[in-house]
Amino acid sequence: MTKTILIATDYSLESLNILKKVMKEKHASEDENQYNILLVSGYDTGDSIRDLLFNTKSIIFNKLMPKEFGDAYGIIKNKYPQLINKIVCDVFTGSFQRTFNNYVKVEDISEAYYSPSVKSKGKGKFDLIPYIKKCKDLESYEIAVAPQKSLPEKGRLAEIFAEA
Repeated sequence: MTKTILIATDYSLESLNILKKVMKEKHASEDENQYNILLVSGYDTGDSIRDLLFNTKSIIFNKLMPKEFGDAYGIIKNKYPQLINKIVCDVFTGSFQRTFNNYVKVEDISEAYYSPSVKSKGKGKFDLIPYIKKCKDLESYEIAVAPQKSLPEKGRLAEIFAEA
């Protein structure tokens, strides 16, 4: 059976620790399901005509997502091929709870995971956690993400996959 999971992210490498923990737990419990993973960030598109007409998702992702992020979630996908059907990056651009509830229903999302330590900050970003907590049709789970030890000789991508 295929289920859809939403993971609130800010497109930082550290936010992928949520995905890593969730997949590790599902693998340990020998879960038989396959999962479509939605890595979602809140993004305020603005209200100017120019922004609304000329900002596409690819332009938004070029602003928000570093190249290492795509490499890192690709590594996680390759580590759990029996669990992960596909990983999709998306942005939620609504500003009302009912819009988020509709997004959950349309995407057929059954579970959501978030960490309070991963907060979307910066120009145009907003936090999805309040929307997730208020959504009645969604099972949501808070995941504690501890800061990783710095491994300067390995690089930032290696820090995500270093086991504590």
